[in-house]
Amino acid sequence: MSDVASSEPETLTDEAILQRFLRTKNQPTGSQTLGFRMVGVSQATKSVEVEFDAKAELLLNPMKQIQGGFLCAMLDEAMSVACMVASGMTAVAPTLEMKTSFLRPGQPGKIKAIGKVVKWGRQVAFTEGELYDAEGRLLAKATGTAIPTPFANYKK
Repeated sequence: MSDVASSEPETLTDEAILQRFLRTKNQPTGSQTLGFRMVGVSQATKSVEVEFDAKAELLLNPMKQIQGGFLCAMLDEAMSVACMVASGMTAVAPTLEMKTSFLRPGQPGKIKAIGKVVKWGRQVAFTEGELYDAEGRLLAKATGTAIPTPFANYKK
């Protein structure tokens, strides 16, 4: 048996990735504002389930509905985190472009998001996202294009 460390990156289980998100002490302020909480991870399907706590005092427009930009941010967050999962937690994937369709107004409270990577390549990732209200009704859908960037390159 060799004492030499393997050059292969550690493979994390879905549960280990979920726990990493749940235990983080460095959650970005944007995620905090949106009330981000990871609920589920599937590396096999390159998807995540996220819950947002949409607070009325922060996110509402004059019509007492969640402002559309915040719904876009929730979709972007779910799709971006799905990219991190698809990379085996070795990369981020900044969004290059995103298209959102709003299907019904969002109200304060719990909002579920599903983020998925449709195709993961060396230079581009294609993503999809959906938002659901507390009753399970589809609020908004998005597609996006992102650029996979290893964590090491991102921090430079």
